[in-house]
Amino acid sequence: MESFELQSQGFSLSGMGLPEIVMVLLALLLAYLAIVKKYEPLLLLPLSFGMLIANIPLAGLSAYDEGGLIYYLYKGIELGIYPPMIFLCIGAMTDFGPLISSPKSALIGLGGQLGIFAAMGGALLIGRLIPGLTPFSLQEAAAIGMIGSSDGPTSIYTAGILAPDLLPVITIAAYSYMALVPLIQPPIMRALTTKKERVVLMPPAEKTVTRRQKIAFAFGITIATLVLVPAAGTLISMLMLGNLIRESGVTDRYVRTLQNHLLNVLTILIGVSIGATATADRILNVQTILIICLGLFAFAFGTVGGVLIAKLLCKITGGKVNPLIGNSGVSAMPMAARVSQKLGQEYNPENYLLMHAMGPIVASTIGSAVIAGLFITYFGF
Repeated sequence: MESFELQSQGFSLSGMGLPEIVMVLLALLLAYLAIVKKYEPLLLLPLSFGMLIANIPLAGLSAYDEGGLIYYLYKGIELGIYPPMIFLCIGAMTDFGPLISSPKSALIGLGGQLGIFAAMGGALLIGRLIPGLTPFSLQEAAAIGMIGSSDGPTSIYTAGILAPDLLPVITIAAYSYMALVPLIQPPIMRALTTKKERVVLMPPAEKTVTRRQKIAFAFGITIATLVLVPAAGTLISMLMLGNLIRESGVTDRYVRTLQNHLLNVLTILIGVSIGATATADRILNVQTILIICLGLFAFAFGTVGGVLIAKLLCKITGGKVNPLIGNSGVSAMPMAARVSQKLGQEYNPENYLLMHAMGPIVASTIGSAVIAGLFITYFGF
């Protein structure tokens, strides 16, 4: 497509065509959602800004402009450095108490993995249905499926090993849908639940979980993962190390650093780096659009799977589980839990679902990392 040139007072803007303009407008829309609508601004704002600067060609600030600042920042994603570091920070922020005190919540997290397999199957099928489209390989389909985990670091880690060529678009899709949780999940939650189910009151957990139990849980999960699914060891071990730092009670300085400073720095670096991969030539094509659609399909199915399992638990327990926590079967932490809380209070102001929703999210985070390890083990080159 022909580019246009604008010269004024020595300033030159060249190499921008209609695709680049479209991407800049999309970046501004995402920035609007972050600033005005406050949709996960900590992630969406740097992502939108990275997208903006990457689509002004003369700036040389895309993730592919060798020698530029963003080129080197993106290496943290490309080499698989940022995802385990994020898991370390998440571990330091996570209380495994809700999961340990209510093991049945792990079933909701298991249901939330439905999106992974739905998207993987869709990716394998779609190449056979659309004439002229190069089919996705098994490795690429598995990497695309991981978008359904709603876990950005896990999606990055898996794509970097199984489908490096698809890493940018998979990363963009995973983090974009994480940021848009407040838009995507509520309609699905309302559609799958009844008014009676939405007002179910969930009292605080009666069982107290001791620090010793939490520490034993972290060590146990680490050992089990390294023995049974070693390919998931990097992510799980970092998650559990972060949690041990939190629960040990002897490393307060580490806890403060991981929960705040390091996590904030990593979030900015990941957001800007991901946005800077969203150049027009890589985003505005059929394959990329299909992957983004499959990502939305995966995210929706993960939400559906979690809500359906939560509805089943509501029936089995005689109405002691509010199905609105089912959206937390996906591991979009802590966004999904906040959606559960907000929607729960909308229908019953006396309901406090936040901590109940954390159990499924933690289970889903562990589960999706294990599934990623299995994919790498069986489908890796």
